[in-house]
Amino acid sequence: MATATKNKTRKPRAKKPKFSKEQYLQWYELMFRIRKFEERALMMYGQQKIRGFCHVYIGQEAVTAGMESAIRDEDALVTAYRQHGTAIGRGCSTDVCMAELFGKKTGIVKGKGGSMHFFSRENRYFGGNGIVGAQIPIGTGIAFAEQYKETDNICVTMFGDGAARQGSLHESFNMAMTWKLPVLYVVENNRYAMGTSVTRTSNVHDLHKLGAAYDMPSEAVDGMQPEAVHEAVSRAAEHIRSGKGPYFLEMQTYRYKGHSVSDPAKYRTKEEVKEYKDRDPVKITEATILDNKIATEEELKEIEGRIKDEIKQALKFAEESDFPDPSELYTDNYLQEDYPFIRD
Repeated sequence: MATATKNKTRKPRAKKPKFSKEQYLQWYELMFRIRKFEERALMMYGQQKIRGFCHVYIGQEAVTAGMESAIRDEDALVTAYRQHGTAIGRGCSTDVCMAELFGKKTGIVKGKGGSMHFFSRENRYFGGNGIVGAQIPIGTGIAFAEQYKETDNICVTMFGDGAARQGSLHESFNMAMTWKLPVLYVVENNRYAMGTSVTRTSNVHDLHKLGAAYDMPSEAVDGMQPEAVHEAVSRAAEHIRSGKGPYFLEMQTYRYKGHSVSDPAKYRTKEEVKEYKDRDPVKITEATILDNKIATEEELKEIEGRIKDEIKQALKFAEESDFPDPSELYTDNYLQEDYPFIRD
């Protein structure tokens, strides 16, 4: 006979704490901020206030949270188009990020980039790149610049499992290892390149094994746990800063929504999605904090309330901002003296 609790939502399984209270609260705050930002972005897209492409980061928040606590502000970061969360993790304000989604001139790139092309030199954030795999050689080049300038910085170069099949990855891996460039390659393996599973694109399903062809130190990481991400990125960063060259991490994560807002994700089973939702990094981190008495429920509610107010303010900021003037169409793209025919 079935029990009365059979269909109830399973309680997240808390873990034994391995880090300080401050660290857990920092992770929780960042992941909750990204989650609420993305949920509001989806809502605004449904109301047609956000147009074009929109790829949300819901489910993958632990990758950014654990990574940011393990690297420095001076380090560079470049990624693909599912990038609102990584931009926020780098310190880009939710105001300018939301305004960019709305196409407003107060956006992070003046309303000219949209969802896929955030950029912030101040925050050492180099995109947000819409071409699949294009950021891999870009990140490798940034790492070369850091080496040339003799800094102690690394460049975190992130890409998805679909981009792992691009030829640019192999060219970059070869060059980076030959020159021992200070680059950390991170593949966010969320199991699907658009609607195509990893198992259908290659016989190599464990993506970190791609580094073996270049003798690049590589490992798989549970990308649903900020603790695991932090530890792996810390190891990798120490290796790179010591002058030993690149490192490759496969973050095994999952996106709860479709590839983009137009994707119903019917290629996945309900059982598969539920399995990963039982490992929700936001909920499990919350359970770890509460069950281990790292912080009280009231402290978490204070964080949540503050962030909800922040996202409301970001939405208000975006809605009340002006669109760019049409005269700005070609600025920041081409130099008029070099391309005079553009305005003719």
